[in-house]
Amino acid sequence: MGAVLEEQKREVIENFCFEGVCHNDVLWGNGHINDTYRLTFDIGDKEQKRYILQRMNRSIFLKPAEVMENIMGVTSYLRKKIIENGGDPERETLNVIPAKNKKAYYVDSQGEYWRAYTFIEHATCFDQVEKPKDFYESAVAFGNFQRLLADYPVEKLHETIPGFHDTKARFEVFKKAVEVDVCKRASSVKQEIDFVLAREDVADYFGDLIAKNEVPFRVTHNDTKLNNIMIDNETRKGICVIDLDTVMPGLAMNDFGDSIRFGASTGLEDEPDLDKVWCDMNLFELYTKGFIEGCGGKLTKQEIALLPMGAKVMTFECGMRFLTDYLQGDTYFKIHRPQQNLDRCRTQFKLVWDMEAKWKTMQEIVKKYQGLSFR
Repeated sequence: MGAVLEEQKREVIENFCFEGVCHNDVLWGNGHINDTYRLTFDIGDKEQKRYILQRMNRSIFLKPAEVMENIMGVTSYLRKKIIENGGDPERETLNVIPAKNKKAYYVDSQGEYWRAYTFIEHATCFDQVEKPKDFYESAVAFGNFQRLLADYPVEKLHETIPGFHDTKARFEVFKKAVEVDVCKRASSVKQEIDFVLAREDVADYFGDLIAKNEVPFRVTHNDTKLNNIMIDNETRKGICVIDLDTVMPGLAMNDFGDSIRFGASTGLEDEPDLDKVWCDMNLFELYTKGFIEGCGGKLTKQEIALLPMGAKVMTFECGMRFLTDYLQGDTYFKIHRPQQNLDRCRTQFKLVWDMEAKWKTMQEIVKKYQGLSFR
């Protein structure tokens, strides 16, 4: 995708059902996938209304209309549930602004896909855990997402990125990357390669359970980082799950695990000093408590028992993907310095290793809070 032109943006703004007259637009957020703007509209003399406008990334989401069909289905369902529960549907779920052609998106004269949402006022997204309570609140919010959507007909969802968390398939891609060794890097990362090859059982674990129909597919978010929760500025409670592009059928354990991989680590994702990296059991416990509370009894006992495995599988998968990309010449994940993907993979493997060392503790923590879900 090229840069967004001013006339292109003006065309798009004119073709959505916004209220008032736009007097300001600014780039918004730290996302790396879509181009995001916050628009401010004047309504009358003193009142203003703000919106989010996004150009969707068609190189990642090949079928943007299907992405929007998923989002419309899920947000409409959430809105109904929130109203039933006496909540505020204007703040507790995303509200899509239709285009003037009555679709949930607009295709501009350049063939680019755009969508718009009401801006959620008096709330903030955090890129890192500033206070442990924020991590807990994100857990409750993602658990609540599972609870509200537990009865949603998951078969109606499109798979927006096919095989996104098919760890078994990603393991095969990794082995092929080692074999082809297009950049001649394999000999210098033998220790990392051996780490992955020794854990094929981890790659296969959930795929084998799915094949036996032992775990259910649910509506999953698939990008459960802290910065995809809007936290109310006054109450500091998680009020809304955002960035629903990757909502599709998946496993609840993977959503839990991706949060732990990102939020319970003591180091940055590309931290070169592995002595600074481990899985913080206090943060793991905090998140586990919040997630199980938020789920409100909608997960099975087996799903809850498998939460530690979700953390391990997601961390392993992510590390394997970073190493695969490094072997293939850094073609997928953006890098800002040489060997950044290698550092990224090493932090994930250090976390996996640390989880294995603390496995009994992780299982005991989950067992401690399991009763919250079955009262």
